[in-house]
Amino acid sequence: MRLKTVLLTAAAGIGLGLILAGAARAQTNPRATEPVIPTPAQAPEADAPACPVSGDSLVLAGDGLRRSKAAVRQNRLNILAIGSSSIEGVGASRAELGFVPLLQTDLRARMPEVAVNVWNRGIGGETAHETVNRLQAEIERYQPDLVIWQLGTNDILRARPWNDVAADLQRGEAILSAAGVDVLLVDPQRLPENGVNFRGKNVELGEAARMIALEGSRVGYAVQRRFEAMQGWGRLSRGGIGPDDLHMNDEGYACWAAITAEGLADALK
Repeated sequence: MRLKTVLLTAAAGIGLGLILAGAARAQTNPRATEPVIPTPAQAPEADAPACPVSGDSLVLAGDGLRRSKAAVRQNRLNILAIGSSSIEGVGASRAELGFVPLLQTDLRARMPEVAVNVWNRGIGGETAHETVNRLQAEIERYQPDLVIWQLGTNDILRARPWNDVAADLQRGEAILSAAGVDVLLVDPQRLPENGVNFRGKNVELGEAARMIALEGSRVGYAVQRRFEAMQGWGRLSRGGIGPDDLHMNDEGYACWAAITAEGLADALK
């Protein structure tokens, strides 16, 4: 919001300067009877940010982060990030440039008074079924306040019936409910429309994202609409996806971490 305000103020100042200059020319030119008002094409256009960060529209928290809010009031927050390759960080040029390390750094910067720990338990290639099979053991090991569960991409790419994915999701919900933890569901990533490896899959991935959002709303989980967010990543290299048309690149991980941190920080304050 601060960036938007600065840009609007600067644009207003430029427009006013042009109007005043036009008025001065009118006084020295007898044929000019009205000030010259710049058209939108004449006014300089501010560059849009490469990573549009808007936490309130990209993380739907509702009332689903009670335990995490209580932890933040005690100046601590423990997060377990679980899922497949985008949680693991496959595609990043270095391990520290993956989603989980960047999320931890970004959250600590936004909430400097809170001791934030984010544990990376992503395993590349997993479907929701495989993630749920180890979910309870991971929760028992790390004792998190919040579980970030990324799912859906591999299920769609492997053509798993949605009824099977939904059954896995509900099986995971039972484990999460018994543990009493907060949950942030993260839906699939958007893939390059002009890619050669997974062309045409965005329709199915988008439908999976819609179903995940509906289920999250039904059970009271927070939901991050990653698939929708990535539609605005046109200024990132290859839309934030690497040369294999599947795994995120450094820019994609940085942007995803930024919007997640912004959304969570806003929701937890």
